[in-house]
Formats: sequence, C-alpha cells, structure tokens
Amino acid sequence: MVMANRIITLCYRKIIQSTAVKPWEKLVFEDSYAEFKMQAQLYNPEKKYRSFAELMQHAPGAEQLHFLVSAAIIGYVQQLNQIVPDILNTLGKHFLQFDHFQFEIINSDIQDKSKHQVAINFYSEPLVWHDTVHQYLLVSDKRAIGQITLTHLLALQPYLTIYSLQTETA
Repeated sequence: MVMANRIITLCYRKIIQSTAVKPWEKLVFEDSYAEFKMQAQLYNPEKKYRSFAELMQHAPGAEQLHFLVSAAIIGYVQQLNQIVPDILNTLGKHFLQFDHFQFEIINSDIQDKSKHQVAINFYSEPLVWHDTVHQYLLVSDKRAIGQITLTHLLALQPYLTIYSLQTETA
C-alpha cells in the first residue's frame, strides 16, 4: 500500500499597530510609519490626501507603497532567523520556519500615527501534515521523512491558516 503525504504550507498573519507592546513590534511599527510618511510624499506632492486609502484610490502607482515601505522592516524580519513569531508547539517552543514573507499596509494616516496598521504574512517551509487532533495539527519537517519522524503539535489559532496543500506519493 502506497501512502500519500499531505504537504502543507502554513501562513501566519502578524498584525502590528499602535498598541504594540513587544519591542520588536514597536520597532516595526515606528519604522514602517516613518517610511510610509516619507514614501507617501511621492504620490501626494500637493498634500491633497491624508490616508493610505485615499492614496490607493486617487494616486496612480500608490500600490507600490507596500513594497517601498517594506524596505524599512526587512532588517527586523531578518532578526527572526526564519522563525515565525508567536507560533509555539504544545511544548511552548518556537519551531515553525518561514521561507518568505509579504509585507502589507492595512491602514495609515499621514497626520495620525495611531491609525497606522501593517501586516506581515509569514509563509512556512513545507511541512508534512500527519493528522488533526481536536484543534491541533500534527506536523513534521518535510525533510524528516524516514524511519523515525520527529513531530510538532500546534494549535489552530487566529491568523494561522493552511495556505497550500499538496499530496505526494511516498
């Protein structure tokens, strides 16, 4: 009997806003806001628009702000050493590695810092999804397939989703 492995990629969406309390989150918030204010000037030379939404609606090319502002936070993402923040296994350990991320401005306002809100979507390296036990996923590193497979049990939680699913025959 040939068993098929279910290979999944997880996505964790980390939202950062003015209420951030962790030092790393505060730095991402502050630097992304400063960069947003600077880059927004390119699309708003007459200072007609205040909010990110207004820029997106009225300023041609403003969708580039996601990319342009991301430059301010790349160094902070590199500090994570490819480990997804906030996601722990049932032993309380960080284990989930990401191989890429996507930065997004959710909301912002040139004159009101409290309205600034960004998201970083972390996409995991491929994992083997062995089973689901209640609200927990039993997964292992894709490279660990063999005689003994070390696993992780992690809780399904807000902002964590199975991003992609692939079946491969073992």
